[in-house]
Amino acid sequence: MADESTFGFTRRGLLGAFAATMVVAAPTYSNAFGLLKGAGDIRRVRMYSGRTGESIDTIYWVEGEYVPEVLKEINHFMRDWRSGDTIKIDPRTVDIMAAAHRLMDVSEPYMMLSGYRSPSTNAMLRSKSGGVAKNSLHMKGQAADLRLKSRSVGQMAKAASACASGGVGRYSRSNFVHMDCGPVRTWGG
Repeated sequence: MADESTFGFTRRGLLGAFAATMVVAAPTYSNAFGLLKGAGDIRRVRMYSGRTGESIDTIYWVEGEYVPEVLKEINHFMRDWRSGDTIKIDPRTVDIMAAAHRLMDVSEPYMMLSGYRSPSTNAMLRSKSGGVAKNSLHMKGQAADLRLKSRSVGQMAKAASACASGGVGRYSRSNFVHMDCGPVRTWGG
């Protein structure tokens, strides 16, 4: 193990230097925190759709209130791209997506693979795959299948599970995570 004097500084000296810089920087940080506090609570969602080429990057919650016009945009964005049908997306699903995104500390938007699914789309997908639920929460606007290039399925699932607010499905072979606002549960591998 190297002697502290080998590097020309001691732990105590390093901590002292760090403390001095924090005292100098303190007024700047306190002003920034004051401005942020005054700005209130906001929630943001960032996604793009490889199917439609559309993207959304918006603040949908401000100071304890959902923004109705923005929720309508989210409803349209998360529509069944096969049929064009829309439904009111449950804002709790958007909250889970946003909270998990924030926990992962990424700037990359989600790639949304599936949001709302019409009953006919769900039936068609179910006929092709055993992994599609008959009474899928996608048909109620309460689920989304999401992917991030910069995070693994495991990392995404862990972040969504940490929210303890709904279902989290790991689909490692297909490289996506299902998030919903139904009962708290996990599945997949």
